Amino acid sequence: MGYKIKKGILYFLLILLALVCLLPFLLMMVNATRSGAEISQSFTFIPSHYLKDNWVRLFDYFNLFVGMRNSLLVAVPATLLGAYFSGLTAYGLAMYRFHGNKVIFGAILAFMMIPGQLSLIGFYQLCAKLHLINTYVPLILPAIAAPGTVFFLRQYILSSLPPSLIEAARIDGANELYSFHKIVLPIISPAMATMGIMGFIGNWNNYLLPMIILTKNEKFTLPVMMATLRASLDVAKNQGATYLAVAISVIPILLVFCFFSKYIISSISAGAVKE
Repeated sequence: MGYKIKKGILYFLLILLALVCLLPFLLMMVNATRSGAEISQSFTFIPSHYLKDNWVRLFDYFNLFVGMRNSLLVAVPATLLGAYFSGLTAYGLAMYRFHGNKVIFGAILAFMMIPGQLSLIGFYQLCAKLHLINTYVPLILPAIAAPGTVFFLRQYILSSLPPSLIEAARIDGANELYSFHKIVLPIISPAMATMGIMGFIGNWNNYLLPMIILTKNEKFTLPVMMATLRASLDVAKNQGATYLAVAISVIPILLVFCFFSKYIISSISAGAVKE
């Protein structure tokens, strides 16, 4: 009986924590239906009737769907390429013993501790000399080299991939890329899905670098477009439109989370052992 009471209390606390986490999303959706004056004057979870007005005001400043398309053109290739090449790098560092292995891994750890803002001026000058300003190349290529993802995947490979599997594949005549695609990828897919979710969120919400690299309005990603709305003269009146833009911009993140979480669950289930 005591076990059931403890279990009930635990479930109650978990449900309460989930509701607390969902409150900001609920408030965001409610404020998307309210005017700027209502948001400034009161705090409530009751929807209002200004959704259409906020929609019209939002599109008066920019085309939201163009911003979402531009963000997808950056976030999707950066996420997929970053996860794949980080997995290749992590596999090489974990499974191969060569001179300089620890040095390279130490350099990756060092790069994780260096803020990217320190190299921003030099990076902009390099992009200007290579005529890459107002292109998405500087937003995609640096995102592929993700030291944090390499570190995470390397540790995952060391803990979950037996070296004997790779050795057996080599004895059978499999080359390294075949072993990576057919053996390593299915095993590390939960870790890659996890880092894929984090990578997509980071690339989707990236604001500083696109703001510096992109100068044409039709090239702006969604965070840069939303910043133009927040920086307008009618900030108080545009609060409802800003909440509406944020609410819509969250939808792709939720879809990506649902898509990748399916692979996390299926991979864990596939690795389960029946008794």
